Amino acid sequence: MKYWFYWIFFVGWIYAYGQQEQNFDVNQIAAIITPDFQEKSIAAAYTADFEILKPTTKVYLDARIDTLYDAGVFQIEDKRMIEGASVVLEDDKVIISGDFKPDQNLTVSFKYKVKPKQTLYFFGDQMWTQGQGKYTSYWLPSIDDMTDKIEFDLSIPLPADYVAISNGVLTDKEDDESISHWHFDMENPMSSYLVMIAVGKYDKQQLNSSSGIPLENYYLKGDEAYVEPTYRYTKEIFDFLEGKIGVPYPWPNYKQVPVRDFLYAGMENTTATVFSSAFVVDSIGFNDKNYVNVNAHELAHQWFGNYVTEVSAADHWLHEGFASYYALLAERELFGDDYYYWKLFNTAEQLRSRSDSGKGEALSNPKASSLTFYEKGTWALIALDELLGTFDFDRAIKAYLERYAFNNATLDDFFAVVAQVTGKDMTEFRKQWIDQTSFKSAWALDYLTQSEFIKSYLSLEALRKEPLDAKQSALATAIGSSNDYLGQEAVFQLSGEPMNLSLPLYTAALADEQLLVRQAVAQSLSSIPLAIKSDFEALLSDDSYVTQEMALYRLWSSFPQDRSKYLDRMASALGFKEKNIRQLWLTLAIVTPNYKQDQKREFIKELMSYATANYSFETRELALNYLTEIQIVNESVLLSLVDACVHPNWRFRSGARELLKRQMDNPLVKNLLEEILAGSSNESERNYLRNLLNE
Repeated sequence: MKYWFYWIFFVGWIYAYGQQEQNFDVNQIAAIITPDFQEKSIAAAYTADFEILKPTTKVYLDARIDTLYDAGVFQIEDKRMIEGASVVLEDDKVIISGDFKPDQNLTVSFKYKVKPKQTLYFFGDQMWTQGQGKYTSYWLPSIDDMTDKIEFDLSIPLPADYVAISNGVLTDKEDDESISHWHFDMENPMSSYLVMIAVGKYDKQQLNSSSGIPLENYYLKGDEAYVEPTYRYTKEIFDFLEGKIGVPYPWPNYKQVPVRDFLYAGMENTTATVFSSAFVVDSIGFNDKNYVNVNAHELAHQWFGNYVTEVSAADHWLHEGFASYYALLAERELFGDDYYYWKLFNTAEQLRSRSDSGKGEALSNPKASSLTFYEKGTWALIALDELLGTFDFDRAIKAYLERYAFNNATLDDFFAVVAQVTGKDMTEFRKQWIDQTSFKSAWALDYLTQSEFIKSYLSLEALRKEPLDAKQSALATAIGSSNDYLGQEAVFQLSGEPMNLSLPLYTAALADEQLLVRQAVAQSLSSIPLAIKSDFEALLSDDSYVTQEMALYRLWSSFPQDRSKYLDRMASALGFKEKNIRQLWLTLAIVTPNYKQDQKREFIKELMSYATANYSFETRELALNYLTEIQIVNESVLLSLVDACVHPNWRFRSGARELLKRQMDNPLVKNLLEEILAGSSNESERNYLRNLLNE
């Protein structure tokens, strides 16, 4: 009975606070946020303006903060303190109590401090936030509900050599000796998960869209050479999306800022996208991995997600499906039809595979996977465009955005607008594309085979099981077709074939102008025949860091007598920001007998340094994998590995934990971990190590 009583009490408490939101509205939140990089905490001076809608004795803010002080409740109109009102921090909420009447407007002010457990992160000299899925209330008291839209105005005082980026317009920057005060203003309301701050030592590239919207592209000082490749096509993407969507960009400016160790590829905070610094590339790196798709996807969210926001996760297609669809249209505009159909072909294959294995998901399922929301969501919009015709499709999208501007919408709302604008009954479409778990692969194939390129690819793919002598001519044609995707497929079909027959085709592929065709040779040919050694060596200077990395390893493996030559040639190569080529080079230099013996200690020291928290998690992940592979697992490496095991990025954290578990059979490692546990002051590390050592 005791447990039943507590359950009733808990449900009643939740119900009461759910009801509270109908009694009041939070109109505006303003805060001065002061970061402490040493303590990894913030202190803030905070105000929130409430409008009372119904008589109530309590209003609240979600607030997972540590301490609250200097609180007061005032009338907005005359700034008069409201007698008898109180402000307390309780159960992850700031609760404001008093005798509040309808049409009463009040301001709550207080100061607080917090060392956020999530949502706001410090890495080196950077600080950034990630609200979606993490709750902004961990660092900024607000309302953790997407349907509650609030105007947020933030100010950030910082040392003069730092730059602050936040939502809205930078209205003022006051310089006070060694401190700069950055003041940002948002004119329109937004959901709290879209509030952001990014802080670091940045500079910026200033562009303008054709419609006059300021575009601010931030980069770390010293990264000037990376600016053009990283932000390549930004203006073109913006102009295309604004024209295609048909609704003017709804915010005063657009900013993009790369940050270290970001949790995702990018996040579409209102007016200010934060993205992973892994996308900061030079002109060669652009060929391997670039920011174009993420750039377009996050920008599309400024309409689909920020301007019009879903009501619940069941409506998530209205965010991710739409952003993915419009990003793909932007890429089609930039890179052409073959690129467009190739991406769709690959996503259709993934969706078909999941569907055929009984793992298909409905787009209306709030717990659906990213593959469903992003890729099946894209296909649903392609199907809708085909059903309605592009003219009516565009009209319906425009009408939907205008009707729910700065508000929330559901799937029902969207389809009601489509039906009203076009006069078409959407019942069957919803059944087939939104509510059905299976993927309509037959329809997708019909759509894809509008492309002559896809027809050619499918014909080539059908030859996979044929003997090489029966398809040699077709493969040669594909390699010489000036199409990356056809040439790649042809090269991959050479694997395991007699070298006397495949050698001329490999030679042709290595001489091909298409980067992915040459890369396919490096990827698939594990042992290099002497006859194409010279041609293969040319890949060491290919316009691809991925190809260069693979070529170095393949040549080092295939020709032991020339290892020193290859290492000397690539001694100054770095690769991506995470130093993929440099780290491979260091590993090979360490394990190559008699190669620069007097420098091996320095090579080990350098590789170990890349595993530390001084570097991005992408850099660290490579270093930790290489170090454990060549069995350099000393106290320094274990300290880096343990730190990685409690990193906020779950992919990096999971990989590090698997690496560490694989070392646990070594009693020396266990002893070192016990010493690390005894000396650690990090509670997360201590908890993890206790559990690991007790398994």
